[in-house]
Amino acid sequence: MTHRFPIKEVARQSGLSTATVDRVINNRANVSPQTKARVAAAISELEGQEAQLAARGRRLFFDFVIEAPTRFSREVQQAAEQVLSSIGNAVCRPRFQAQEIMTEDDATAALSRIAKRGSHGVCIKARDLPAIRAAVDQLIASGIPVVTLVTDLNTTKRLAYVGLDNQSAGRTAAYLIAKTICDGDGTVLISRSSDRFLGEEEREVAFKATLVRLCPSLRIIDASGGSGVYGETSRIMQSVVAGLNKVRAVYSMGGGNSAILRALDQNGSLPDIYVAHDLDNENIRLIEDGRLSFVLHHDLRVDLLNVFQAFLHHHKLMVMPPQTTMSHIQVVTPENIPPFNRRFQKRTSASTY
Repeated sequence: MTHRFPIKEVARQSGLSTATVDRVINNRANVSPQTKARVAAAISELEGQEAQLAARGRRLFFDFVIEAPTRFSREVQQAAEQVLSSIGNAVCRPRFQAQEIMTEDDATAALSRIAKRGSHGVCIKARDLPAIRAAVDQLIASGIPVVTLVTDLNTTKRLAYVGLDNQSAGRTAAYLIAKTICDGDGTVLISRSSDRFLGEEEREVAFKATLVRLCPSLRIIDASGGSGVYGETSRIMQSVVAGLNKVRAVYSMGGGNSAILRALDQNGSLPDIYVAHDLDNENIRLIEDGRLSFVLHHDLRVDLLNVFQAFLHHHKLMVMPPQTTMSHIQVVTPENIPPFNRRFQKRTSASTY
C-alpha cells in the first residue's frame, strides 16, 4: 500500500496503533480485511485534506459516527471535505466511521474507542437509544463535545443539533400531498428507515397531524423499518403492498426509494404523488425520470460547515457560534434540480450504492 504520509499520521487518522498500520502498509500476515480497509480509508482522507494542511492554525481531529445507507454517508463525507477549505481558523481533520445498520452495541463501541484515543469533537447520526445516549453523555463528561446530525439525541448534553427542521419537513410533505390529491379518499403510504431515529419520528408526527387536518378522508398505511437499504426495504414493502389496490401518495422519510417504487410497480399500485428526502445520486436519477414528484432537500455543505463552526466556537477558535444550525427546506421538482447536484451526480454516477 503506497502512501506519502508518516505512519504516525496514518495511525492517528485511522485510530489504529502505529504497529498495526505498519503491518498493513508492509503487507504482513494476520491483518483482517476490515483493518486494511480502515488504513486505506485513512490514507484517502489524508489525501483529501492535503490542501488544507498548508493552512496555518491549530490542528483539530473530529470524528463522525454515522448510521445511514452508504449513499448518504458518502454525501456527508464529501460535503465535509468540500467545506474544509473555507474554514480558516484551524486545520480540521475529519475521521469517519459509517455503517448502513449500526446496532446499539456497534455505536457505543465506536464512541468508546473515540473516548480512549481522544477527539476534539464527535458528530453523530444515530438512533435514539438509552445506551447510545449514555455513551454520548460520557464523551461530553470527558471533555469531548458532541454534535448530532440530521437526527437528534435531545435528552443528552450535546453541543448542538445540526440539520433539517424535521417538523417543518413533515408539514411540507403533507401540504404537497393535500394540494395534489385531497379530493376523495384513498391510501397514503409512509415509510421510515427505523422507529428509533428521532428526526424521522418528528417528520412522521408532523406529517400525520397536518394531513389529518387537511385531508381527513385519506388513510395512512405504514411500511417502515427497512433502514433505507434496498434488500430490507424490499422485504417489508412486499408484505405491505400485497393487499393494496391503489396507493394515491407516498411519503418516504428514510430512503430506499428504488425498492419502494419497484414493489409498488410490481403490485400495479404506483402513486399519483411521491415525496422523498435528500438529493443523493439515487433520488436525482429518480426525480429526473419523473418517478419522484418532490424531494425535500437541504444542503449538507451548509450543515457540515455548521458542524465545524460549532466545534470551533466550543474550542474558542471562533468568536460567534453559527447563527442557526437548522437547515431550510428546499422543495425540488424535476424542473429545479440544483446545478451543483447535477454535476455531482455525473462525477460519481459510476459508484454502486
